[in-house]
Amino acid sequence: MTKSKMNPKVDEFLSKAKKWKEEYEKLRKIVLDCELTEEFKWMHPCYTFTNKNIVLIHGFKGYCALLFHKGALLKDAHGILIQQTENVQAARQIRFTNVQEIVNMETILKDYIYEAIEVEKAGLEVNFKKNTEYIIPEELQNKFNEIPGLKTAFESLTPGRQRAYILHFSQPKQSKTRESRVEKYMQQILSGKGLND
Repeated sequence: MTKSKMNPKVDEFLSKAKKWKEEYEKLRKIVLDCELTEEFKWMHPCYTFTNKNIVLIHGFKGYCALLFHKGALLKDAHGILIQQTENVQAARQIRFTNVQEIVNMETILKDYIYEAIEVEKAGLEVNFKKNTEYIIPEELQNKFNEIPGLKTAFESLTPGRQRAYILHFSQPKQSKTRESRVEKYMQQILSGKGLND
Protein backbone atom coordinates (compact mmCIF):
# COMPACT_ATOMS: atom_id res chain seq x y z
CA MET A 1 0.00 0.00 0.00
CA THR A 2 1.63 3.24 -1.07
CA LYS A 3 1.11 6.49 0.80
CA SER A 4 0.43 8.37 -2.45
CA LYS A 5 -2.86 6.49 -2.87
CA MET A 6 -4.10 7.28 0.62
CA ASN A 7 -6.54 10.16 0.96
CA PRO A 8 -6.03 12.47 3.99
CA LYS A 9 -9.82 12.77 4.44
CA VAL A 10 -9.99 9.00 4.91
CA ASP A 11 -7.10 9.21 7.42
CA GLU A 12 -9.17 11.77 9.34
CA PHE A 13 -12.31 9.59 9.12
CA LEU A 14 -10.37 6.61 10.52
CA SER A 15 -8.77 8.65 13.30
CA LYS A 16 -12.25 9.68 14.49
CA ALA A 17 -13.87 6.23 14.14
CA LYS A 18 -15.04 4.99 17.53
CA LYS A 19 -16.53 1.74 16.24
CA TRP A 20 -15.21 -0.59 13.52
CA LYS A 21 -11.82 1.20 13.38
CA GLU A 22 -9.75 -1.99 13.03
CA GLU A 23 -12.24 -3.41 10.48
CA TYR A 24 -12.19 -0.18 8.42
CA GLU A 25 -8.39 -0.17 8.36
CA LYS A 26 -8.23 -3.78 7.17
CA LEU A 27 -10.89 -3.17 4.48
CA ARG A 28 -9.00 -0.06 3.36
CA LYS A 29 -5.76 -2.03 2.95
CA ILE A 30 -7.53 -4.74 0.93
CA VAL A 31 -9.25 -2.23 -1.36
CA LEU A 32 -6.09 -0.16 -1.91
CA ASP A 33 -4.23 -3.37 -2.85
CA CYS A 34 -6.69 -3.57 -5.77
CA GLU A 35 -5.31 -0.35 -7.32
CA LEU A 36 -8.43 1.78 -6.82
CA THR A 37 -8.38 5.53 -6.18
CA GLU A 38 -9.27 6.43 -2.61
CA GLU A 39 -11.79 9.24 -2.25
CA PHE A 40 -14.11 10.47 0.47
CA LYS A 41 -17.77 10.70 -0.56
CA TRP A 42 -21.03 10.70 1.41
CA MET A 43 -18.93 11.00 4.58
CA HIS A 44 -17.27 7.59 3.92
CA PRO A 45 -14.19 6.12 2.23
CA CYS A 46 -15.14 5.50 -1.40
CA TYR A 47 -12.98 3.80 -4.00
CA THR A 48 -13.15 4.57 -7.70
CA PHE A 49 -11.84 3.32 -11.03
CA THR A 50 -11.58 5.99 -13.76
CA ASN A 51 -13.84 8.26 -11.67
CA LYS A 52 -16.56 5.59 -11.38
CA ASN A 53 -17.62 4.44 -7.90
CA ILE A 54 -16.70 0.81 -7.27
CA VAL A 55 -16.91 0.22 -3.54
CA LEU A 56 -17.58 2.13 -0.31
CA ILE A 57 -16.68 1.28 3.29
CA HIS A 58 -19.34 2.07 5.86
CA GLY A 59 -20.54 1.04 9.29
CA PHE A 60 -23.77 0.61 11.16
CA LYS A 61 -24.69 -0.28 14.70
CA GLY A 62 -24.50 -4.05 14.26
CA TYR A 63 -22.05 -4.42 11.37
CA CYS A 64 -19.63 -2.71 9.03
CA ALA A 65 -19.74 -3.35 5.31
CA LEU A 66 -18.13 -3.16 1.92
CA LEU A 67 -20.79 -1.71 -0.40
CA PHE A 68 -20.49 -2.49 -4.11
CA HIS A 69 -22.18 0.28 -6.09
CA LYS A 70 -23.16 -2.11 -8.91
CA GLY A 71 -23.30 -5.19 -6.73
CA ALA A 72 -26.49 -6.39 -8.43
CA LEU A 73 -24.37 -7.09 -11.53
CA LEU A 74 -21.81 -9.27 -9.73
CA LYS A 75 -22.00 -13.06 -10.02
CA ASP A 76 -21.82 -13.48 -6.21
CA ALA A 77 -20.09 -16.86 -6.49
CA HIS A 78 -20.01 -17.23 -2.69
CA GLY A 79 -23.59 -16.00 -2.03
CA ILE A 80 -22.40 -13.28 0.35
CA LEU A 81 -23.87 -10.12 -1.21
CA ILE A 82 -26.76 -8.55 0.69
CA GLN A 83 -29.40 -6.16 -0.64
CA GLN A 84 -29.62 -3.59 2.17
CA THR A 85 -33.36 -2.91 1.75
CA GLU A 86 -35.94 -4.05 -0.80
CA ASN A 87 -35.85 -0.63 -2.49
CA VAL A 88 -32.10 -0.67 -3.16
CA GLN A 89 -31.74 -1.62 -6.82
CA ALA A 90 -28.02 -1.54 -7.68
CA ALA A 91 -25.86 -1.67 -4.54
CA ARG A 92 -25.03 -4.79 -2.53
CA GLN A 93 -23.10 -5.20 0.72
CA ILE A 94 -20.77 -7.73 2.25
CA ARG A 95 -21.20 -7.40 6.01
CA PHE A 96 -18.75 -8.03 8.85
CA THR A 97 -19.00 -8.06 12.63
CA ASN A 98 -15.28 -8.47 13.42
CA VAL A 99 -11.87 -8.03 11.82
CA GLN A 100 -11.16 -11.79 11.71
CA GLU A 101 -14.04 -12.30 9.25
CA ILE A 102 -12.38 -9.76 6.96
CA VAL A 103 -8.94 -11.38 7.30
CA ASN A 104 -10.42 -14.82 6.51
CA MET A 105 -12.19 -13.47 3.40
CA GLU A 106 -9.38 -11.29 1.99
CA THR A 107 -8.90 -13.34 -1.19
CA ILE A 108 -12.64 -13.56 -1.83
CA LEU A 109 -13.07 -9.81 -1.23
CA LYS A 110 -10.32 -9.03 -3.74
CA ASP A 111 -12.01 -11.33 -6.28
CA TYR A 112 -15.28 -9.42 -5.84
CA ILE A 113 -13.51 -6.05 -6.13
CA TYR A 114 -11.72 -7.14 -9.33
CA GLU A 115 -15.02 -8.40 -10.73
CA ALA A 116 -16.64 -5.02 -9.90
CA ILE A 117 -13.80 -3.28 -11.77
CA GLU A 118 -14.42 -5.54 -14.79
CA VAL A 119 -18.15 -4.69 -14.67
CA GLU A 120 -17.16 -1.01 -14.85
CA LYS A 121 -14.62 -1.56 -17.63
CA ALA A 122 -17.32 -3.37 -19.64
CA GLY A 123 -19.64 -0.38 -19.21
CA LEU A 124 -22.40 -2.51 -17.69
CA GLU A 125 -25.35 -0.68 -16.14
CA VAL A 126 -28.06 -1.78 -13.71
CA ASN A 127 -31.53 -1.75 -15.27
CA PHE A 128 -33.48 0.35 -12.80
CA LYS A 129 -37.21 -0.07 -12.37
CA LYS A 130 -39.14 2.65 -14.12
CA ASN A 131 -41.32 4.81 -11.89
CA THR A 132 -44.31 3.45 -13.79
CA GLU A 133 -43.53 0.11 -12.12
CA TYR A 134 -44.20 1.67 -8.70
CA ILE A 135 -47.80 1.87 -7.53
CA ILE A 136 -49.03 5.41 -6.88
CA PRO A 137 -50.67 5.35 -3.44
CA GLU A 138 -54.43 5.96 -3.56
CA GLU A 139 -54.10 9.03 -1.32
CA LEU A 140 -51.68 10.67 -3.78
CA GLN A 141 -53.86 9.72 -6.75
CA ASN A 142 -56.87 11.33 -5.03
CA LYS A 143 -54.91 14.59 -4.65
CA PHE A 144 -53.87 14.38 -8.33
CA ASN A 145 -57.58 14.11 -9.27
CA GLU A 146 -58.46 16.99 -6.94
CA ILE A 147 -55.56 19.28 -7.97
CA PRO A 148 -54.41 18.64 -11.58
CA GLY A 149 -51.49 21.06 -11.08
CA LEU A 150 -50.09 18.74 -8.41
CA LYS A 151 -49.97 15.83 -10.89
CA THR A 152 -48.25 18.06 -13.47
CA ALA A 153 -45.71 19.25 -10.88
CA PHE A 154 -45.08 15.67 -9.72
CA GLU A 155 -44.55 14.41 -13.26
CA SER A 156 -42.01 17.17 -13.93
CA LEU A 157 -39.83 16.00 -11.00
CA THR A 158 -36.82 13.79 -11.75
CA PRO A 159 -37.52 10.04 -11.66
CA GLY A 160 -35.49 9.70 -8.45
CA ARG A 161 -37.51 12.39 -6.69
CA GLN A 162 -40.78 10.82 -7.85
CA ARG A 163 -39.64 7.43 -6.59
CA ALA A 164 -38.62 8.87 -3.20
CA TYR A 165 -42.06 10.44 -2.75
CA ILE A 166 -43.90 7.29 -3.86
CA LEU A 167 -41.91 5.15 -1.42
CA HIS A 168 -42.33 7.68 1.41
CA PHE A 169 -46.08 8.02 0.86
CA SER A 170 -46.59 4.25 0.55
CA GLN A 171 -44.80 3.24 3.77
CA PRO A 172 -47.48 3.86 6.44
CA LYS A 173 -50.03 1.10 6.98
CA GLN A 174 -52.91 3.49 7.75
CA SER A 175 -54.54 5.54 5.01
CA LYS A 176 -54.87 8.52 7.37
CA THR A 177 -51.09 8.61 7.87
CA ARG A 178 -50.43 8.26 4.13
CA GLU A 179 -52.88 11.12 3.50
CA SER A 180 -51.18 13.38 6.05
CA ARG A 181 -47.79 12.70 4.43
CA VAL A 182 -49.17 13.68 1.02
CA GLU A 183 -50.69 16.87 2.54
CA LYS A 184 -47.39 17.73 4.25
CA TYR A 185 -45.37 17.54 1.01
CA MET A 186 -47.85 18.99 -1.50
CA GLN A 187 -46.32 22.47 -1.43
CA GLN A 188 -42.84 21.03 -1.81
CA ILE A 189 -43.94 19.06 -4.89
CA LEU A 190 -45.68 22.13 -6.33
CA SER A 191 -42.40 24.04 -5.81
CA GLY A 192 -40.52 21.40 -7.85
CA LYS A 193 -38.57 20.12 -4.86
CA GLY A 194 -37.68 16.59 -3.86
CA LEU A 195 -38.44 14.91 -0.54
CA ASN A 196 -35.11 15.96 1.01
CA ASP A 197 -34.51 19.29 -0.78
